[in-house]
Amino acid sequence: MSANQAMFPIATMARVLGVSEAGYYAWRHRPPSAHAQADAALLKRVRTIHTGSHETYGSPRVHAELQAAGEQHGRKRVARLMRAAGLVGASRRRAGVTTTRRDKEARPAPDLVDRDFTATAPNQLWVADITFVPTATGFLYLAVVLDAWSRKVVGWSMANHLRAELVLDAMEMAIGQRRPKDVIHHSDQGSQGGFNWSLQHGDGGWCDGGSATFGSGLAG
Repeated sequence: MSANQAMFPIATMARVLGVSEAGYYAWRHRPPSAHAQADAALLKRVRTIHTGSHETYGSPRVHAELQAAGEQHGRKRVARLMRAAGLVGASRRRAGVTTTRRDKEARPAPDLVDRDFTATAPNQLWVADITFVPTATGFLYLAVVLDAWSRKVVGWSMANHLRAELVLDAMEMAIGQRRPKDVIHHSDQGSQGGFNWSLQHGDGGWCDGGSATFGSGLAG
């Protein structure tokens, strides 16, 4: 009734809804209940925590912050207040974040390991991938090269873009640290724009006379 009183008289709405006009005015002037006041106070704390997280915290993180401060509130209550106030956190699965771009017109590279990611010695097989890390100021992208034998990261690179140099920097770190004589570098099908240039760059003497053979797995 309050929301529509500019369009319809209170008396008319009361009659249509079957409520007392006097009861409506009594409700309007009634002070908030203790529960409503407690919700308002809690929502103020929730807003402070949510704003302090640069609006990245959802209800589980906000609830954890409240608990850490010694405040005991139900998770469902925190979620209800945030939902009613339109407060949402940043999702790790935001739409539109793609770390692999497959060229449908290009011939896929062969799967040189036939999905067998075991190795009997260091620097026989490297596997590579890209992931993204959500931060308060946007996404950072992480390219990693892993030695399949030791399961250790041998090269990595982080940037705020997905250009070819992201994976090149990770590869160059791996080559610089390990200097392999003969290694298979395995990644999924598809690559960052311009990554063919990295193959040419690899032929230019990365491995001190050795060789790096590039293959890919199935797109996933």
